Amino acid sequence: SVADALAPAKPRDTRTTVMLRNLPNNYTRLMVVNLLNQEGFKGKFDFLYLPIDFRSKAGLGYAFVNLCDPSFVQQFWKTFDGFTKWVLPSSKVCQVSWSGPHQGQAAHVERYRSSPIMHSSVPDECKPIVLLDGERVAFPEALKKIRAPRQRK
Repeated sequence: SVADALAPAKPRDTRTTVMLRNLPNNYTRLMVVNLLNQEGFKGKFDFLYLPIDFRSKAGLGYAFVNLCDPSFVQQFWKTFDGFTKWVLPSSKVCQVSWSGPHQGQAAHVERYRSSPIMHSSVPDECKPIVLLDGERVAFPEALKKIRAPRQRK
């Protein structure tokens, strides 16, 4: 339900993947990583994907973030739900919700590793990333040949 998607974690909730919504469209993946690190989450997230419009190079205004442990979710939610302290001028108010249907780093890696988003023609800053102890590591190899993304007309 919508209420469940927007509800912060319950004490024994095992979910770890959230969506940040209403991000400024001019934020880059690096800016989102820096924001999470500056707000105290360095080393506490192990997957991040900020979808980008290839033509305009603008963010679509949301990101998927997987936290390393369910115990980090409540503080993350408290920090970013209602967040407005952007480094670029923006009137957007961030909202946090649960990611669905994919939950956890493994599910997101599976979802994207053989996806057209990982094709060599796609600029690196448009791709999802995996982190370990706050540092980017190689994304797991594709399990099949990756086709190029379709260009929308």
